[in-house]
Amino acid sequence: MTSQRGEKTRKETDRKILQATLQIAMTKGIGGISIEEIARRSGVAKTTIYRRYANTTDLLNKVSALEVSSSPELADLEPSRDNLELMMRKMVERFVSGIGVKAIGIILSSEEAFFQPLVKQAIAPEEQTLESFFNRGVRNGLFRTGIDAKFLFGTILGSMIACEALTGTIDDGWPARMTNLIWPTIAA
Repeated sequence: MTSQRGEKTRKETDRKILQATLQIAMTKGIGGISIEEIARRSGVAKTTIYRRYANTTDLLNKVSALEVSSSPELADLEPSRDNLELMMRKMVERFVSGIGVKAIGIILSSEEAFFQPLVKQAIAPEEQTLESFFNRGVRNGLFRTGIDAKFLFGTILGSMIACEALTGTIDDGWPARMTNLIWPTIAA
C-alpha cells in the first residue's frame, strides 16, 4: 500500500514539475526555465527537483523525452456511441493528468522545437487511436465513409482547451456533450 501511495505521490510531483516547466517555456521561452522558477510555480521543493534532475539541462532533456501515458485498452475498442464517450472521457483524463489541457493548445500552436517531441508523444497517439476507432466503425458499417478524423480530433481538442480556459476545468458532462455533438456527424 505504501509503495502505491509513494508512486502516486511521485507521479503527481512529476506532473507538477512538467506542467510548471511547460508553463514557463510557453510564457518566457526555454531560456526562462530554471529550477528555482519551476519550484516556485509548481510548489515542489527545489531539493525534490534536484533529486530527480542534475540541473536545468537534465530536466529539459528528460521532459522532452517524456513517456506520456496512453490507454492501450482503447486500441481495439468496439465502435459504438457509448465507447465514443468512453474515449472522450479517457482522453480528458490522460491530458489532465499528463501535460495539462491548457498546455496542449500552446504546444500545438508553438513552433518551438522543444515542444515537438511532446506533440509526438502526447497528442499524436490520441489522434491515431481516435482515427483507428473511426476506421473500425466505417468497416463495421456503423460510421459513414469519408470521416475527416484529423478535423474531428482538432475539434475535440479545441473544445477541451476552450472548456478548460473558460471554466477552469473540464466538467464530468463534457464527454457526453462532445459525443452528442460528434455522433450525428459520424453515424451511418
